[in-house]
Amino acid sequence: MRRRRPVGQRSSERQLRLPSEVALHARPAADFVRTAMGFDAQIIVVNGEKEADAKSLMSVLALGATGGTELVVRAEGEDASGAVAALAGCVAEFR
Repeated sequence: MRRRRPVGQRSSERQLRLPSEVALHARPAADFVRTAMGFDAQIIVVNGEKEADAKSLMSVLALGATGGTELVVRAEGEDASGAVAALAGCVAEFR
């Protein structure tokens, strides 16, 4: 009998708030995208009515997220929960 490997949660979502002094522009956005690219999951970040592929720098920049903005991060895939947790950690480190 073959043992099954535990599979991570296939979808995950979390609300994040940008620090009040940090907008999601060039350097923070690049760090965010770099973090997202480390995962196989499909990751979407939402700012109000706008949605962006979290692995696309231009798409993330187009969100126009300013300091204090509430974002929603959604991920689908084998490593979805890890991806969302890593992105939450990334945002928490913005200064």
